Amino acid sequence: MSLLLQYVANGLAAGSLYALVALGVVLLYRSSRVLNFAHGDLATLGVFVAFTALARGWPYPVALGAGLVGTALVSAAFYRLLIKPVRQATALSLVITTLGFALLLSGLMVWIWGTDTKVFPFPLSEVRVYRLGGVVVSELSAGSLAVGLLLVAALSLVVQKTRLGLAMRAVAQNPVAAQLLGVPAGRVLAATWAVAGGLGAAAGMLLAPAVLLDPFMMLDPFLKGFAAAVLGGMDSLPGAVLGGVVLGVAESVFAGYVSVKYKATLAFVVIVAVLLAKPEGLLGRPFHRRV
Repeated sequence: MSLLLQYVANGLAAGSLYALVALGVVLLYRSSRVLNFAHGDLATLGVFVAFTALARGWPYPVALGAGLVGTALVSAAFYRLLIKPVRQATALSLVITTLGFALLLSGLMVWIWGTDTKVFPFPLSEVRVYRLGGVVVSELSAGSLAVGLLLVAALSLVVQKTRLGLAMRAVAQNPVAAQLLGVPAGRVLAATWAVAGGLGAAAGMLLAPAVLLDPFMMLDPFLKGFAAAVLGGMDSLPGAVLGGVVLGVAESVFAGYVSVKYKATLAFVVIVAVLLAKPEGLLGRPFHRRV
């Protein structure tokens, strides 16, 4: 039993990061109907900005803030300059646009920072541990889980309790009606892209100390976050959180009891299984087309 609790604790820490990535994916899909395949590369760019600021001696909170704000601004600019002009294009065109931007960002990061892995300095250690009964949790894992929960709670408050959140929900529900009622849909969508980019960068900064920093660091976490979004429901923010936690725990338990070797494939199995059994996801709403 203690071994199972250990696997669950490890999975919760990873699942909180998957949830942050999934929240960004769902936010953009709900508001813009765009699957942003550059989401992971944007997050990596934010981590590199913070890394560079730290290397130049900036205070830690300022460096992290620079990474978050920088990612948010680049993400909003990406929407304004590249996505907005082609929003009426086909879904395939939008996917190709985001993939092209992802390749551009990864190439830019390779050119500036190189392909060598780098150690991202972090105040929390993976060596120091806490013991809760028979469960051992590293300081980094506990901190990642705590920060992930705080960010999820903060996003929930923003979406449910602020004017920006109300505008975001209105634009996601019906952008034309929202504009007729005076909601500046363009600015709201740009703000949504900025928030999603910031969430991705936060996940990257929590992940970088454990996996080392390189231009392709977020490829696997993005795929896991995408799988979590599909599992929870592409139009449900609570579903994104649930999907991330379930996937993180499932991966940890699978690796412990079945095989670490095939752990990475579990996310793809989840995507296929959910699309076959419940295409709308665990908390998503069924899609109905009027004919």
